[in-house]
Amino acid sequence: MIEGEKRRSLEGLGLALPHKIHVASSDSQLKEILLNIKTSRTPAVINYGASWCRVCSQILPTFCNLSSKFKKLSFIYADIDECPETTQNIRYTPTFHFYRDGERVDEMFGTGEERLRDRLWLHS
Repeated sequence: MIEGEKRRSLEGLGLALPHKIHVASSDSQLKEILLNIKTSRTPAVINYGASWCRVCSQILPTFCNLSSKFKKLSFIYADIDECPETTQNIRYTPTFHFYRDGERVDEMFGTGEERLRDRLWLHS
């Protein structure tokens, strides 16, 4: 869950994240989260964003609101600047990766509330 240190890293976005959303604020935390996704087999979505990204800050409130509607999914936020090693293959922000049965099954680039909601529904 979100600890004070992780919460401070998101203050620049002007949003208090719900406790349901896990935040990766380092490469080691993101690696641990990815390992948990693979071993727990819980459906999950990772939102890769950046504090400087205007589009990321526009979709983040929707991501947060949808976390309470899709209770079967695990929601994760990872800032690419805080996890540079693990996110080096992320080329666009925001990028959403969807996992089912421990494997990545889908990805979405950019914003769009309906697109995101539809993808979450599909993978929940």
